[in-house]
Amino acid sequence: MFLASNELELAEEPPSSDSITAYDRAHFVTYLSLLYSAGEGHSEEKISRDILGIDPIAEPDRAQRVMSSHLKRARWLAGNGRQASLRS
Repeated sequence: MFLASNELELAEEPPSSDSITAYDRAHFVTYLSLLYSAGEGHSEEKISRDILGIDPIAEPDRAQRVMSSHLKRARWLAGNGRQASLRS
């Protein structure tokens, strides 16, 4: 059964490994959603609430930190991560 991204346990920060991890694979849909939403110009508040399931009003610092770190990882996967997976 496929789990929606909001049903997966979300770490405060994604891995910082130079290779694709099990966490990355499990959160692939989350990463894609982050990339799409950021590219469409959605607000950080909307992204945090709708994709990450974090209330940006109740937890503004956490929402921003988790969104930023996961978006950074998503961008890494879209660039360097793709190259790393091709090498392996």
